[in-house]
Amino acid sequence: MKVVFPVHPRTAKTMREVGVVPSNVLLVDPQPYLEFNYLVKHAKGVITDSGGITEETTVMGVPCMTLRTSTERPETVTMGTNELLGVDPKALKPALDRLFTGQWKRGQIPPLWDGKTGERIVTILEERFAR
Repeated sequence: MKVVFPVHPRTAKTMREVGVVPSNVLLVDPQPYLEFNYLVKHAKGVITDSGGITEETTVMGVPCMTLRTSTERPETVTMGTNELLGVDPKALKPALDRLFTGQWKRGQIPPLWDGKTGERIVTILEERFAR
């Protein structure tokens, strides 16, 4: 299976110099937002150490493995498709096994992630500041 790894150019250079890039791993430069989301949407799963991408994976229904012990977006874990694996690399294999055997949680989009946040903000502002 191909793995697309958007990676900083210096990190990619070091990986190539050390010789740790398997033939199925495609190192690409960091991607603009829309292009990155295209990759996410069409991924079997996402492995990240970032907090932000967990929101996109949850909305798109894409499994997400976060290599951290905490998140600023706990709803992506409690309701979404994200799982915190911690920082031990050994946690990745069991998670990938669950992904590839179809045992990853389905997740759902949190209730207020409906695209109507702007409307709710305007309503609150009108109620508080209307004369």
